[in-house]
Amino acid sequence: MRNPALSDSVRASSLMLASTVLFAFMIVCIRFAAREVHAFEATFFRNFFGLVFALPLLGRAGVETLRTNRLRLYFLRCIVGVGAMLSGFWALVHLPLVQAIALSYTTPLFVTIGAALVLGEVVRARRWSAVAVGFAGVLVILRPGVVPMTPAAAAAILSAGLAASAAISIKFLARTESAEAIVIYMVLIMTPLSLLAAAPVWIWPSWQTTAWLVATGLFGTVAHWCLTHAYKLGDASALTPINFVQLPIVAVLAWWLFGEHADMWTLVGAGVICASTLYIAHREAQLAAPQVTDPRVASESPLP
Repeated sequence: MRNPALSDSVRASSLMLASTVLFAFMIVCIRFAAREVHAFEATFFRNFFGLVFALPLLGRAGVETLRTNRLRLYFLRCIVGVGAMLSGFWALVHLPLVQAIALSYTTPLFVTIGAALVLGEVVRARRWSAVAVGFAGVLVILRPGVVPMTPAAAAAILSAGLAASAAISIKFLARTESAEAIVIYMVLIMTPLSLLAAAPVWIWPSWQTTAWLVATGLFGTVAHWCLTHAYKLGDASALTPINFVQLPIVAVLAWWLFGEHADMWTLVGAGVICASTLYIAHREAQLAAPQVTDPRVASESPLP
């Protein structure tokens, strides 16, 4: 006899894996497009073409799917999300890809801090220790005092912090809103917001660059749809480890396509951050076991 819970778990894991791979492809497209256009312009086109590719979702689900009582939360999520995307895209263009992705894994650490400071959740010594260990991993990557702190590294950390806020809002929205509505509202609101940032640095892209920008929007939109559906079907703590598959995928693509080699400090620091994040997810799963699914998302790509 079919086990619905098991079926949902397998589907959630598959969707999370698909989201992780698609976001990796999107990152590569951003890097290619950024050879000609500014990262902020790439952000706009990711949202614009994301809107184009999201329209079939609206046609399938119907206009009624946009009926909501949570428009204010949608706007808040999109304002924070566009900030995370602008800073995250800028970091991807100016940092080695593996380092940028490794720093993005601090998002769950910021989620834990936000849960304590904003949501009033009780975070005990073990999880605070894991957060401290995670940020120690950041220090391993950045090596302050040995290597100068760059604006790109600061942008990557800022993106992770903003992505944590966006992640919390997505999980709250997913309680009552469809995945289609979340994706459509995201691109509807974030497209004009990102255009404001892109306008001062605007140049018209060539046809080749336009193709990379179209691919960015396609991969990003499908990845976000998969991510949202994964969180509706599965528990965030169980899905968190799958997100780390992105690091080796990006490492291979960065080496193959751009000749980038990850240094030892980045790999060690990334390992420390991943281990601390996994521990936090494990502790949250234990604490939430007797209760309804934890409303906080443990991880989301900083590139919504």
